[in-house]
Amino acid sequence: MSGYEGAGGSRDGRSIDDERRNPSGRQRSASRSRGDERSRTSQAPSERRKRTDPARTAAFDVLREVDESDAYANLVLPPLLRERHIRGRDAGFATELTYGTLRLRGRYDAILATLVDRPLPGLDPALLDVLRLGAHQVLGMRVPVHAAVSETVGLARNRVGAGPAQMVNAVLRRVSERPLDEWLSVLTKDAPDALTGLAATESHPLWIARALREALAGNGRDADEIGDLLAADNVSPRVTLVARPGLVDASDEVAWGDVDLVAGRWAPTALRLEASDPSGIPAVREGLAGVQDEGSQLVTLALAGASLEGRDERWLDLCAGPGGKSALLGALAARRGATLVANEVAPHRARLVEKAVAALPDGVVEEVRTGDGREVGADEPGAYDRVLVDAPCTGLGALRRRPESRWRRTPSDLGTLTGLQRELLASALDAVRPGGVVAYVTCSPHLAETQLVVSDVLKKRSDVERLDTPDVLRSVVRAEAADEMPLGDRDDVQLWPHVHGTDAMHLTLLRRKA
Repeated sequence: MSGYEGAGGSRDGRSIDDERRNPSGRQRSASRSRGDERSRTSQAPSERRKRTDPARTAAFDVLREVDESDAYANLVLPPLLRERHIRGRDAGFATELTYGTLRLRGRYDAILATLVDRPLPGLDPALLDVLRLGAHQVLGMRVPVHAAVSETVGLARNRVGAGPAQMVNAVLRRVSERPLDEWLSVLTKDAPDALTGLAATESHPLWIARALREALAGNGRDADEIGDLLAADNVSPRVTLVARPGLVDASDEVAWGDVDLVAGRWAPTALRLEASDPSGIPAVREGLAGVQDEGSQLVTLALAGASLEGRDERWLDLCAGPGGKSALLGALAARRGATLVANEVAPHRARLVEKAVAALPDGVVEEVRTGDGREVGADEPGAYDRVLVDAPCTGLGALRRRPESRWRRTPSDLGTLTGLQRELLASALDAVRPGGVVAYVTCSPHLAETQLVVSDVLKKRSDVERLDTPDVLRSVVRAEAADEMPLGDRDDVQLWPHVHGTDAMHLTLLRRKA
């Protein structure tokens, strides 16, 4: 995730707008502050500024790109900030405003729906995005009400029109009449049931909230953890780096530069970066390290750590794009004298894999190929010793990193994805040799994409056995953390943001019987 959410958005607990309007930092009296806010927010839009600052304009433009082009904010925002020369605290403000509005869109829509006299889908999409941005400033950021309202009205006038700007002024003044906790109480009280209320307050589509609650129960956890899980999806994740073994060591000060690094909680390869842009780190620029969630590192380490019967010479990443797991697998393979084939169906993602593995020693990567993973098992039966199937999925386990995903996915996506997942897993089991190991991985805890896919594929085979995945995973985590890692009483592993601090990665390890 780039932009590095939350970095540089405030100083000493004060917002950018506080500093612009009260640079001395002295507190005004509460009564005077409230009076100022009432007088400013009661001004007519024509009396206010007609333009808005570059940070808010950037956030608006990213939201429109996400909506109109199905783009991902983490790919759109950083180059836009560079292009417009938005830096420092302004860049941090734009980043927090963008990602926060995307994450909490459902919450703000539920609040706005009580204040707007027409169905929200009937509003102009650009106007609705302006209202969401304003609501987030009022309820989700440390922006004074008068600044949030006047600046958002200016944005509306500049990008949507004078008429809509009047509506923005009126609606945001009503939003500001209640603090966030009162709004959440209203949404909870008005909901027909507890889960619907929770989905609204924690900004998740109801079908996703239901699926995640079922996933908790299906993995032996208390379904009442759903509130904590949904809340964890709304917390900006810290940037986690992977130090690729054999390429860089955490103690190499030259490689890491002048940044503060903290060891990861679980993976021996993980380093947490505190409020910095990883693109400026020498080790990252040179491909010796990369940005990779700790859960993603763990499932890769587990595949490499599973015991084999016989040779251990040739590994396959069946769905390799964009290349983070391939780079880590390749680094691990190099230390054992093994080689790696990285397969990716999409040419543009295959190019990302090539870039990710470029720093690996010569000869480790046999090939980065473009091909359909479903055909590999038939084309190369029994050709590999270890196979990773990081299957395409709904991505419900990474909603904190891809906040727009929750608004794009629908239950109908599951049919297509689970069919593809079954075919890829079946191909991987054909491609691995007897005695070899397959790791089935998804960045989703949805039971249809995890447990059901594996059980359906294994029903048709008598030549595959399940491994004790929790036992393998504990063998590859930091020694001091192995006994502390909560994994449940199952033979597969489901990680959780609210429990492990990682994306909700699923891992099942399977061995082809010799």
